[in-house]
Amino acid sequence: MSVTSQQTTTPLWRPTGPKELELVRELDWRAWPPRLPEQPIFYPVLDEDYAVKIARDWNVKHSGAGFVTRFEVESGFLRRYPVRQAGGRTILELWVPAEEFDEFNAHIIGRIQVVHEFH
Repeated sequence: MSVTSQQTTTPLWRPTGPKELELVRELDWRAWPPRLPEQPIFYPVLDEDYAVKIARDWNVKHSGAGFVTRFEVESGFLRRYPVRQAGGRTILELWVPAEEFDEFNAHIIGRIQVVHEFH
């Protein structure tokens, strides 16, 4: 965790493809785009290596490129979402329901950054 402007934040990672990344760029790197009807849950992950694996092994295969983004969210706000173990002990995710997504975006501190890129 890091402290940003007197508030504690938690780093999260999001593996993404080129289409979603372009939408983040259009939002000035400050928010994630609205969920589509077939996307009822937003899954940020708590482990950078897990995000790298998804971006490299899944996003590249399905869309030709994969990106890992890193962003900070207010820690107090994140407490409402239990950590979910999706496989091994480092495969940890938060499940944010689409109907809470605008509020989630409002608690992002700073900008979303691309930290890895795969082709």
